[in-house]
Amino acid sequence: MPEVVTDATFASFIQSDQPVLVDFWATWCGPCKMLAPVIEDVANEYADKLKVGKLDVDENPETTQKFGIMSVPTVLVFKNGQVVKQLIGYRPKSDMVAQLADVL
Repeated sequence: MPEVVTDATFASFIQSDQPVLVDFWATWCGPCKMLAPVIEDVANEYADKLKVGKLDVDENPETTQKFGIMSVPTVLVFKNGQVVKQLIGYRPKSDMVAQLADVL
């Protein structure tokens, strides 16, 4: 299961030996609701290779603004605390996995 990430926990969450995926989402966002099971599947399937979190943009404006999140869902992938990939909008699991192949 993805971890809930907040403004307070974000900085420590992205510090990891593994790549880190953070799903920026909102409760009112239809595509976010469609992406949620994809994120959960990826989190479960790659639990040994990838750290996965979800950040509600409405409840965490500081981190949302820091990374310039203008639309949701946006997925950021971090390596060594740095953004290495940004994916905007809904993606089926096969596409999400393909996008992650070079960081896993």
